[in-house]
Amino acid sequence: MKTLILSALLCAVITLTRAAALSDAKDEGGEVAIIQEGEHHILERSTSCPRGWTKISDRCFLFVPRTMTWAQAERNCLSLGAHLASVRRAEEYHQIQRLIADKTHGNPQTWLGASDGAEEGFWFWSDGTPFTFSYWCKGEPNNVRGQHCLQMNDGGNKCWDDMQCHSHLPSVCVKKTS
Repeated sequence: MKTLILSALLCAVITLTRAAALSDAKDEGGEVAIIQEGEHHILERSTSCPRGWTKISDRCFLFVPRTMTWAQAERNCLSLGAHLASVRRAEEYHQIQRLIADKTHGNPQTWLGASDGAEEGFWFWSDGTPFTFSYWCKGEPNNVRGQHCLQMNDGGNKCWDDMQCHSHLPSVCVKKTS
């Protein structure tokens, strides 16, 4: 009888330990991958974004509707462990536009994380991403009255325009997936 009770308790402990491991391995999206290798089980966390953020490509994006200057928006993103968003290719830009449209039911002009404030005509992303893709509107950037910050969704083509950094716009933050 003691052997039967001990066996039942041991099975319960093993079951509860596995259940706890699965619970701990779940990410915020609730997903966990279990890979079986022979007799071993390996738990792998799937990469995901924090609640409220949207995964686009291999990064997490957040639309911030509160209007701020470019510097305030970058500081806000930094407080979230992110930067103002960089854009690496056209498909990614259109997905960011869809993210904003889903949140606002429109296409408001919105800060992205590029600036040429340090050196006129030398655009860089605040997160260090190489500035290899651009979607400038015709005749932009033109630096009218000291425009050094990049805003998206300008005009009918919803392209990029340089803007005075003290203007107040909503913004998009980006960070790596966890």
